[in-house]
Amino acid sequence: MSTVLSQADLPLPLFCRGKVRDTYDLGEKLLIVSTDRISAFDVVLPCLIPDKGLVLNQLSCFWFQKTHHIVPNHLVTPVDTADSARPYLPPQITPPDYLLGRSMIVLKAERIPVECVVRGYLSGSAWTEYRKTGTISGVLAPPNLQESQELSQPLFTPTTKAESEHDQPLSKKELQDLVGKDLARDLEEKSLAIYQYARDYAISRGIIIADTKFEFGFTDGNLILIDELLTPDSSRFWDAAQYAAGGSQPSFDKQPVRDWLVASGWNKEPPAPMLPPHVIEATTHRYREAYYRLTGKTLQDVSG
Repeated sequence: MSTVLSQADLPLPLFCRGKVRDTYDLGEKLLIVSTDRISAFDVVLPCLIPDKGLVLNQLSCFWFQKTHHIVPNHLVTPVDTADSARPYLPPQITPPDYLLGRSMIVLKAERIPVECVVRGYLSGSAWTEYRKTGTISGVLAPPNLQESQELSQPLFTPTTKAESEHDQPLSKKELQDLVGKDLARDLEEKSLAIYQYARDYAISRGIIIADTKFEFGFTDGNLILIDELLTPDSSRFWDAAQYAAGGSQPSFDKQPVRDWLVASGWNKEPPAPMLPPHVIEATTHRYREAYYRLTGKTLQDVSG
């Protein structure tokens, strides 16, 4: 049985504590620990999702290794055994068991303050915008599209990467003004290339990647992928066998959590309500199923 983790507690300098991940400073590298916290609408919920951190970490490692030929990334090594972490930790620190399977050693990078969102299907905030204005990320879209409909081609719809406020959409010109024309082009091309590769792979495993978001940074002047990659937290994963445009889709991500929160009447401001047990259990099941379908492995194959 895995241990549910609310927060890492290590005798190391804390680099940052995000909504889900606790990151420690190892000098030239970082230790990223994926907890079982869950956020929605930029608010951390007061409950934990068992096995969530294991899935997020192991699935990110899977995709980092699988897409390295397209874009280099910050992964140095998954921490799947104590020995894999020891070379990077101070000699007096013994890696606690809870790190295994839910953490990774990565390179430090200068983060680009942009969420590189790619959409292959009309869903989420894009569907909300389209219903109101007929646009997607501010660009006029064809009329009479349905919710969850596949787009004629994937769209790059970047947003700001906000620390304390909601992310805001960026037009092509706004992105260029923020990071420069050459980098803006690179971000778009690389995001679309990773998405297309991952979408083609995932559909062969029975999962539609409706949309996802990437983050990039620089290490030694080189552009690399950072943070997490193609997880149920950063993507919408749909069951290909049950897909039908015209409404919301059966999914393997946290969209049902968002749906329950909206139906509860919550105003999307802290504090968030506690999820009921059946929603927590169903979310754990969906995360585990996504991992199994995409990798062909169960979490026990890796984490014991």
